[in-house]
Amino acid sequence: MNYRHAFHAGNHADVLKHIVLLALCDALVAKPGACFALDTHAGRGLYRLDGEAAGKTGEALDGIARLQAEAPHEPLVQRYLAAVRACRQRHGAHAYPGSPWLLAHALRAQDRIAACELHPEEAHVLREQFASDPRVAVHQRDGYAALKALLPPRQGETRFGRGLVLVDPPYEAQLDEFDIALAALREALSRWPQGMVALWYPIKQRRALAAIQRRFAALDAKSILQAELLVRPDDSPLRMNGSGMLLLNPPWQFDRTLAPALEAIRAALGEAGASTRLAWLRTPP
Repeated sequence: MNYRHAFHAGNHADVLKHIVLLALCDALVAKPGACFALDTHAGRGLYRLDGEAAGKTGEALDGIARLQAEAPHEPLVQRYLAAVRACRQRHGAHAYPGSPWLLAHALRAQDRIAACELHPEEAHVLREQFASDPRVAVHQRDGYAALKALLPPRQGETRFGRGLVLVDPPYEAQLDEFDIALAALREALSRWPQGMVALWYPIKQRRALAAIQRRFAALDAKSILQAELLVRPDDSPLRMNGSGMLLLNPPWQFDRTLAPALEAIRAALGEAGASTRLAWLRTPP
């Protein structure tokens, strides 16, 4: 309840997460049928990088600001930068879109979005943000618990066969958060086995995640892809040196789609010793 994403909006982790999120959305809308997206830890949906919170950390300067200055020509990066520009055209030059805003931007009129946020103030701002958008339902509730209530997704008599669950917890419990998150992923897969599920996670030192890596690979998904960006060597347990996305049931050949973007953001945002990792933990059938 103490976490505020406003301090970290637009940092290198957001860059990775939001590039992947938009690419997953574009794969969904490439087919005509309606789809559903659930954002379990939605935040307030929109942030100001000239605000007090962002100014205290300055993390966006080494994230979205640097990427805009470098402006790599890679298509997924350009797609992301275009979405940020669209957000700023509507909300001002210092706005930064959170994941609910990006979902609403990327999906279509026939699609539906559920955004969950537990913190009362953040949920209130989120609800105001989407008050005029009938596609978006905002729930002030625990996002993990919402998996049981909202999956498999339906609206009236309409059942959604395709879609995405984004699990983006704050990791206030640090490594213990993975126990909760992995249980949530198993719940999502059991209730909606054909849905795509994406988990964001922080990386301080990769070796500390070795046991969790094995638990990732044991999840009961048809395919499992892992994408990581380290913007510096993982030689300190005191700072977030990178982050990763665990993708369950990702689109066909999504590794080929994502690989050039990973390299582009490493080149743009990375310090000496920066690296990426893109690997199938379970290859598609």
